[in-house]
Amino acid sequence: MPGFNPKTTIIPGMRYRDAPAAIDWLCDVLGFEPRLVVPNEDGTIAHAQLVLGDGMIMLGSSQGTQFDGIVGPPSPEGTLTQSAYIVVEDVKSLYERVKAAGANIVMELEEQHYGGSLFAVRDPEGQLWNVGSYNPWAEPQPGG
Repeated sequence: MPGFNPKTTIIPGMRYRDAPAAIDWLCDVLGFEPRLVVPNEDGTIAHAQLVLGDGMIMLGSSQGTQFDGIVGPPSPEGTLTQSAYIVVEDVKSLYERVKAAGANIVMELEEQHYGGSLFAVRDPEGQLWNVGSYNPWAEPQPGG
């Protein structure tokens, strides 16, 4: 396909009950930046693209569409079938920022046996965000 050169070929998509608040939290707490936000007339979000480094997520408000029947926000019990992993250079600083924001940290920051450090946090609607310094694109280490 001529001209087909995306930065990444996998972009997580999420639904939120209150997408404007989710966008604010993701930007203020995790450091995402809005690339495109398309609001509906009623203040909900039709489509948004947020970027962090070379990564992107797309999200929108739950609106009772056919797609929402397939994938919606987390259940009230917090049940999820997937989570996002964010690679950051300074995981300790971001952990401190998230902690200072009073976020729901569900796994404390700790070194991983396969490399890097990791913590996990739930956003205000229960989506799970894993944040770590482990770079899966780096060359594998001997014995790893």
